[in-house]
Amino acid sequence: MSLVEEIGKIAGEVGADLHESKGVYTLECVVAERKGWLSKRKLLYRAKFSIDESNKEIRFTEMLKESGWGLSSGDADIGPGFGFKKETYKQGLGPREGTIEEQSRLFGENYQYTFDLGKIRNAVEEKAQALGYKFSYHLTGLGL
Repeated sequence: MSLVEEIGKIAGEVGADLHESKGVYTLECVVAERKGWLSKRKLLYRAKFSIDESNKEIRFTEMLKESGWGLSSGDADIGPGFGFKKETYKQGLGPREGTIEEQSRLFGENYQYTFDLGKIRNAVEEKAQALGYKFSYHLTGLGL
């Protein structure tokens, strides 16, 4: 099985979509989504990678993207509803490690999630190394 097929299996296990455009693969999954009356917020995990078959190397980058629209109640920084978000991470010259979690109450409903920032990256790196590929992480872009 090829590396892309193996990464496709990883994507399926975490409920992510995997697609390719011009040699760059994108893996995306919605970490959390909150819909309310006249508002919507979404947290998206996106990883991009390219594979250099001649050098047996995978170049990988990732990001979390938060988006939303609509009316909010309370403090605009908190967003709709009241609660808290806690993010614990470490980032130096390498990839971000840790978790992000949020607990809040919106229109009488509890809303919470926890996401391990390194789960997908670590699975991809392990699979790449098992298949004989060098894994290189890039903070921004893919160095293409």
